[in-house]
Amino acid sequence: MKRVWIGAIVLALLGGAVLFSGQLTALAPKGTGVFQASMGDTNPWTTTKFNNDPREFRFVVVSDRTGGHREKIFSRAMEQINLLQPEFVISVGDLIEGYSTNEKRIAEQWAEFESFTKRLEMPFFYVPGNHDLTNPFMVEVWKKKFGKSYYHFLYHDVLFLMLNSEDPPGSNSISAEQVEYIRQVYQQYPNPRWTIVALHKPLYAANVENNGWLNVETALGDRPYTVFAGHVHRYQKLVRNGRNHYQLATTGGGSQLRGIPMGEFDHVTQVTMKHSGPVIANLLLDGIVPENLKMPETVEPVGK
Repeated sequence: MKRVWIGAIVLALLGGAVLFSGQLTALAPKGTGVFQASMGDTNPWTTTKFNNDPREFRFVVVSDRTGGHREKIFSRAMEQINLLQPEFVISVGDLIEGYSTNEKRIAEQWAEFESFTKRLEMPFFYVPGNHDLTNPFMVEVWKKKFGKSYYHFLYHDVLFLMLNSEDPPGSNSISAEQVEYIRQVYQQYPNPRWTIVALHKPLYAANVENNGWLNVETALGDRPYTVFAGHVHRYQKLVRNGRNHYQLATTGGGSQLRGIPMGEFDHVTQVTMKHSGPVIANLLLDGIVPENLKMPETVEPVGK
């Protein structure tokens, strides 16, 4: 076999293929695969099995912004999420302070919040919390702005159930109608490879006999699923029926910020959807910085 000495090792990106040149003993023809390299009996890498399954994807979950929100946290998080470049973002509710029937005030709060999500370079999926659906007036505002208070979507054969834990408002429950909706969704998609459930209140943690969660579990059946919730402003993982349930901390919501041991911190949760299930990484906001090491400056003057 002809051997060619190039000199220094040069790394080039050509048409999406990674080419290594050096002391060449074998080189796959150009265009035969994503990875092309000189191959010897021993090589300076661990494996050529790349972490790039085409069915894998990443999304981010944001948690409570309100309940005594602190300015410039959530808005800055939108800029930080753009640095992470997930494929989309989902929420677990409590997006505005709410608790008002003042039309002007609620309109200002939603206008402010939507100014944050417009900064994202990817889709944002809404989930309502008690601050967002406080009273019949705010329920009607939600309907006019967003339509459904619970819904679903399928992405790469992963089913996302975006539920409403305020059904009806103030009840801390999921209605029989919503449970029936879940059953109908599973009739439409009987075998998703995984299901992600997002809701505001961790109804799975208490009073499950009366708040509708047992019925949700029955509807979910024996399929693999993972649940994300918020509301308590304190991080906690619970394993129930062999499934992981994550109660997230805050993304700018009221918190004493006593740190990781107390589960009180501002974060976003990055989820990598692997073939074997989700891989969870909680990213503290003060650890996500751009290349210039300066936190983005943002403004949050409206939603009081």
